[in-house]
Amino acid sequence: MKARIKFRKYGVLKFIGHLDVMRFFQKAMRRADIPIAFTGGYSPHMIMSFAQPLGVGITSDGEYLDIELTERISSERAVRQLNAVMVEGIDIISFVEIPDDKKSGGMTITAAADYRVFLLESAESLDVRLPVPETWRENITTFLGKTEVKVWKKTKKSGKEVDILPMIYEMRADEDSIYLLLAAGSEQNLKPELVMEAFLTDIEEQGSPLCYHRLDLRARRADGALVPLSDMGKEIKGGDAL
Repeated sequence: MKARIKFRKYGVLKFIGHLDVMRFFQKAMRRADIPIAFTGGYSPHMIMSFAQPLGVGITSDGEYLDIELTERISSERAVRQLNAVMVEGIDIISFVEIPDDKKSGGMTITAAADYRVFLLESAESLDVRLPVPETWRENITTFLGKTEVKVWKKTKKSGKEVDILPMIYEMRADEDSIYLLLAAGSEQNLKPELVMEAFLTDIEEQGSPLCYHRLDLRARRADGALVPLSDMGKEIKGGDAL
């Protein structure tokens, strides 16, 4: 069977890159006695995949890791055992069973991600946040009302000019932060930094220090609703592994 792990990443661990997070979870699986499956061959490795690796410097309440199991283990037990071996900066939120097919994998079904963007007093004081200026609230409506917002987006080989406006599903200014719901996944993927850079350039306020927090990764249900990836699985009942 396959399972999906949802976890938080916060504090100083936001400066740890994806490869180090992957290595950490490989060790954590052993320490937590999770019955994870391995590939075959001369160099077996754990069968695991991350839905959408988080950028360095960004915290998150909704990161996902899909794994394959050799035995059934209850969601309650798996969460308890994993949290017992976690370090400060990573918390396990849920552990659910997902369909056993490639089309249901986190990397495949991810369609969007939502974020909170905070304005900082200075780049040197990440904990001191400022309220969103009233002018930003007014200008967001104008920004989203444009016919296009073209930016230079880097690719693996070089780069190209892209209209990012269709990839911004929602953008609004709340009192303490800006909320963004953006396209994410293998087909379209828009980083929040690129949106804010385009917005601040448009209102001529480049250089404002910002910090980013990912709220969740979302999949599109059959009815069109964007729901957290954890909602696409089901809780595993039972006590001990069978």
